[in-house]
Amino acid sequence: MIGRFFFIIASLFIVISAPATASSPISVKAIEAAEKELEAAHGDAEAERIRRGVAQTARFWRAEDGDEAAFHEFVTAEFLPRGDELDRTFDRFGFLTERVGGYLNSMVRDLRRYALLDLEPMLPIDHRLAAWNPGANIAEDYFATKVAFIALLNFPLTTLEEKLEQGDAWTRREWAQTRLAGRFDQRVPPSVRQTRSAAYAAADNYINGYNIWMRHLLTEDGRRLFPDGLRLISHWGLRDEIRARYGDPEALPKQRMIADVLDRIVRQTIPAAVINEPRLDWTPATGAVTPSPIIDFAPDAVSGPAPAPETAREPDTRYEHWRSIFAAERAADQYSPGYPTFIDRRFKKGRELPEAKVKALLKAVLSSPLSAEVGALVSERLGRPLEPFDIWYIGFKPGGAVSENELSAMTRARYPDAAAFAADIPRMLQELGFAPDKASFLSERIVVEPSRGVGHAWGPERRDDNAHLRTRIAPEGMDYKSYNIAVHELGHNVEQVFSTLDIDYTLLQGVPNVAFTEALAFIFQDADLRLLGLAEGGAEVKHLNTLQSFWSTREIAGVALVDMKVWRWLYDNSDATAAELREAVIMIAEDVWNEYFADIFGAGDQVLLAVYSHMIDTGMYTPDYPLGRLIAFQITEYFANSEASLGVEFERMSLIGDLTPDAWMRHAVRAPVSAEPLLSATERALSAKRR
Repeated sequence: MIGRFFFIIASLFIVISAPATASSPISVKAIEAAEKELEAAHGDAEAERIRRGVAQTARFWRAEDGDEAAFHEFVTAEFLPRGDELDRTFDRFGFLTERVGGYLNSMVRDLRRYALLDLEPMLPIDHRLAAWNPGANIAEDYFATKVAFIALLNFPLTTLEEKLEQGDAWTRREWAQTRLAGRFDQRVPPSVRQTRSAAYAAADNYINGYNIWMRHLLTEDGRRLFPDGLRLISHWGLRDEIRARYGDPEALPKQRMIADVLDRIVRQTIPAAVINEPRLDWTPATGAVTPSPIIDFAPDAVSGPAPAPETAREPDTRYEHWRSIFAAERAADQYSPGYPTFIDRRFKKGRELPEAKVKALLKAVLSSPLSAEVGALVSERLGRPLEPFDIWYIGFKPGGAVSENELSAMTRARYPDAAAFAADIPRMLQELGFAPDKASFLSERIVVEPSRGVGHAWGPERRDDNAHLRTRIAPEGMDYKSYNIAVHELGHNVEQVFSTLDIDYTLLQGVPNVAFTEALAFIFQDADLRLLGLAEGGAEVKHLNTLQSFWSTREIAGVALVDMKVWRWLYDNSDATAAELREAVIMIAEDVWNEYFADIFGAGDQVLLAVYSHMIDTGMYTPDYPLGRLIAFQITEYFANSEASLGVEFERMSLIGDLTPDAWMRHAVRAPVSAEPLLSATERALSAKRR
């Protein structure tokens, strides 16, 4: 869901780590001889480029690439001084990476078509196709053909420190050049890449099939609290059902039951037999599983005879997938001494934000003294003491008290199928402030398809490709949960179209990291009710939106902190079993809860912060959510004070491209990434409430 493929697909075939292992056969003497000959040929003006390029090439040279004589011949023949030939070679690389990466992107999208789209029942082969990485050998092919070495010889690899210290003075071409070399800063064997792809695909398949049939949940006295046919995916559907029930006067027992289910998923005390099973009833409070007199049907859920009503718990499958992804990423560590752990690659390479800075941003929100006052206000609005699931309270949001049934009735009427949502995109974009011609341009390049999972956005990487919006649509039409997610995904798609089709350098396609594409998507998602004609304007609404942003950011910051701590634990306990990982996750989730949430909620030792599915199938993705929230708030505040329309500003920001986060933010809103705008606005909103 929500842009995770931005990372997954990049990890399939784009080189994302740092220098490879020191197994180069090239001696210092050979490097110096090559440098000396090149400097004599091209002069002192090229000396720095020569030294850097020769060193970069030697670092990745292997015995199979040739001996020292072959190395010398290559670098002296292929080094290009500044000038027309270097410029045209750079242009060739821009074309090459767009076409190769773009076609691989669409190939993977097609291979996963039947695993990800709700078109027909899955076949066994669909799982294998989804796990197949057709680009596994591409990175090594770049080196085998010596195309990668031409890039490394002639364009600079830069460290995060160099980008942070010097990047503000770089031209866009210089940024594109460093992004080019950065595509070849690792030589991971194809087998390791393929194993990594398979681990992510298997975890994704597991998550996509993790549904709970709500009508089959029973109270201790045998009552059914939920309507017919309601099938909710974990964690998104279950969490969003809690959110949606805040407008329901009978909400509390339903929300408590869902929270109990989520708790059991994390602790793995959920009976394996009830997962995605509409022929069994389950009483979460007692653990009892019984044959159901009522059967719901879905094409991918019912086949063969009804299962036995077993109460045996799920056998730590959740944590086996987490371990598999950890093992697959750890296998790549040895090829990345500059970024020797996946944690380093995620923060220093992928996000280009140091882990310490991200942690400080999260803690600035979690530790804010404003938290208790906002929590008290939530309790006051609910008219009861807080319960742990109230981390997902959405009642500040205008329209948040409207019932789930009313909202879903509206969305089902508007969007009976994917085609209806696609047809309404031009109107929605114009409503958000895009000019009619831009709305038409964008909508023509966004393909809407029915998702088997909760939904996601799959962007193009070629100018002649389209963005794909996948959204979950039930037979009776799109419910509000799916609509809310689809509007979010639409934000991703709009950014993807602009930053792929209209960017000046294809090597700068996209945004700094997934937090930024999440931020831009949140801008759309936060307008979902307005697009239904429900939101109102004014200072009061702005304050309510701010309080909702603070509360939601605080919740997901806790999730991210748990995720980060678990990955640290994995590296400290790399041989741990799935059961040991489960116990560690529970302990870490309870510790984070007890430190930042227990006092506010009046309950300790809760594990709801560990229920996010992205922890399982996407490899430490969750920190991008709170970062996205903080960035989105900064952008929203900027929009509020801009004379230009949201559409104009959104397009401008989408075209800034792949700079470092703080550099991007300075171009976008004239300030680096910070929690301060959200905290200051929350203080103002609380002050207004106190009056």
